Amino acid sequence: MNTSMKRTTEKNLMVFSGRAHPDLAQHVAKELGTELVPTAAYDFANTELYVRFEESVRGCDAFVIQSHTAPINTWIMEHLIMVDALKRASAKRITVVLPYYGYARQDKKSRGREPISARLMADLFKTAGADRLIAVDLHTDQIQGFFDGPVDHLQALPILTDYVAEKYADEDLVVVSPDAGRIKVAESWSRRLQNAPLAFIHKTRDVTRPNESVANRVIGQVQGRTCILVDDMIDSGGTICHAADALMKEGAASVIIAATHAIFSGPAVQRLSESVAREVIVTDTLPVGPDKQFEGLTVLPIAPLLAEAISQVFGDGSVTSMFEADH
Repeated sequence: MNTSMKRTTEKNLMVFSGRAHPDLAQHVAKELGTELVPTAAYDFANTELYVRFEESVRGCDAFVIQSHTAPINTWIMEHLIMVDALKRASAKRITVVLPYYGYARQDKKSRGREPISARLMADLFKTAGADRLIAVDLHTDQIQGFFDGPVDHLQALPILTDYVAEKYADEDLVVVSPDAGRIKVAESWSRRLQNAPLAFIHKTRDVTRPNESVANRVIGQVQGRTCILVDDMIDSGGTICHAADALMKEGAASVIIAATHAIFSGPAVQRLSESVAREVIVTDTLPVGPDKQFEGLTVLPIAPLLAEAISQVFGDGSVTSMFEADH
């Protein structure tokens, strides 16, 4: 008597997108040689969100892409609802793809009675049904430990450094960190730019006033050199523009700003367009619409990196091997 039934099932990759940054999700799907799963999504009159997938997702390997741009709380909620819908529709494995991880800056308590919202975010995605996270350039590495499951932390570093190396190869470069906390990132940049020298800006920040810092002094030799000022994100642009000014005052030949996440809140576009920077280089982890464009801005595509990571995860390959040359 046969008491079992064997069946070999084929793995089925499906890519889903929220409404925050559909262009990026479409580019990722195209790189993977597939299409986004048709999705019905709309807002009720009271601003509650509704999502339904228009194809069966049973047994699939689901990759749900949503970048947390403004209005950030709306898109985070939509992301969570999409994960819940997939879990309840019997998706086999759910991978949340966060090109930009919302609330990443709230990763520790600077003062008493503060939340650690980056941890709360990880808990929310786990509760909704996520098995795995893929994120690009988290604000701090420890966020990987907030999620109870695998986290693939991708780096935009190769994309940004390859562009800078090709364009500014014949100039005398120095890599500058806008504060002491990002020295490790600057060191990785230096390694990829043929061990260019390092400098950093010593600054103070008032913890009671968000988005504001005071650039103090430049530590390192920048005189007569092209400074590559590197950071993980540009929000209101104040910090990075003050840093660029400080470098020019120290006698730098020119300043090039490079960052992964172009948040560009409030006065950022005006500040950057009027700044001393020769060029501002970012990726499209967040949407950079026509209202955020200005002369001297270069936006590099992140879709090939995300598609490669999704491909490795789907095929049980190694995401780490994509970056091993950098260590």
